[in-house]
Amino acid sequence: MRHLFILFTVGFSILTVQPVLAKQHEGIEFLNSGAVLPKTLPFSEAVRVGKTLYLSGQIGILPGTLTLAPGGIEAESKQTMENIKTSLSANGYAMSDLVKCTVLLADMSEWQTFNGIYKRYFSDRYPARSAIGATGLALGAKVEVECIAAVD
Repeated sequence: MRHLFILFTVGFSILTVQPVLAKQHEGIEFLNSGAVLPKTLPFSEAVRVGKTLYLSGQIGILPGTLTLAPGGIEAESKQTMENIKTSLSANGYAMSDLVKCTVLLADMSEWQTFNGIYKRYFSDRYPARSAIGATGLALGAKVEVECIAAVD
């Protein structure tokens, strides 16, 4: 009888704990569209939590490769913004859904060049933004932009 009680207790514990563990990931999606980044990288392209999308930092790589767009800060900035746009679209969002961007620049003296390109991707509503000078960006990139998008 004691063994039956222990078996029942363990079985009941397993049945009641499983739904609790499942709820920890309910409404959280780890997304890899493959539209920009190779799916073999050790991070998610984006994570959706409810109606909020968190994009991993994007650099100016040519889609599906790990090759930076040739042409320096201007070409990389344009490709970075195109990659953000593509990734958002692949996950059901648009540039107008961006609420926050964090910009990392390898050389802050190139801020004006980046900013001129960045502005072209928005109309009158800009997301909140931070900018940080950073060395050692992936693949020797000159710029990386990480974004958060949200919809009503």
